[in-house]
Amino acid sequence: MVSGGGAVPLLTLEPLLDAVREGLLEAGWEMSGLQKTTSYAFEGRWAGDSSRSAYLFFHRPGTPDWISIDVFLDETSRGLKGNLALVVEGPPLADIGDPAAVLSQLADATKETLPRGYRTPLTLRYRLPRVGAHVSQAETEVRIKLHIPAKALQAGSSAVAALASETARSFRDLLHGSALGGLAQGEDPEG
Repeated sequence: MVSGGGAVPLLTLEPLLDAVREGLLEAGWEMSGLQKTTSYAFEGRWAGDSSRSAYLFFHRPGTPDWISIDVFLDETSRGLKGNLALVVEGPPLADIGDPAAVLSQLADATKETLPRGYRTPLTLRYRLPRVGAHVSQAETEVRIKLHIPAKALQAGSSAVAALASETARSFRDLLHGSALGGLAQGEDPEG
């Protein structure tokens, strides 16, 4: 998927952003937000570096607002990097069961569903709405990421767009599976 003979490598933020957006739009997701930042003044370990970053947010028509694809892209003096993340806001901790079992189930489903050969971290996060709240009221969030590898960036826009589109389809398949279905907020994730 990421090989492209004669392809022009992606070297700056804007072509990477365009390629990712193209792939996600092609897979049926709509961009609902974009934020760009530029930083020049770093101290300590990053002294002399510069960074331009973009955060993109996508929602799928007919899908609840608590399901999104969040994209982080970064251009630094060391090169480009980025990731796509499926983000699902889940029910309170009291409703999801044993966190270890849930994390294991999510990991298995992610391994089976996401494209193979990529770095795919998984986060199951809990948040108390306020310090005095009972722990059972903690809100849950699942974040499943796919890091865009350097070889895709070298292969060019069409390779990155294809990877973004394939990843979005895999995320959709995860939403239909039983692993994320148990974390859904009581609604059908596809409306």
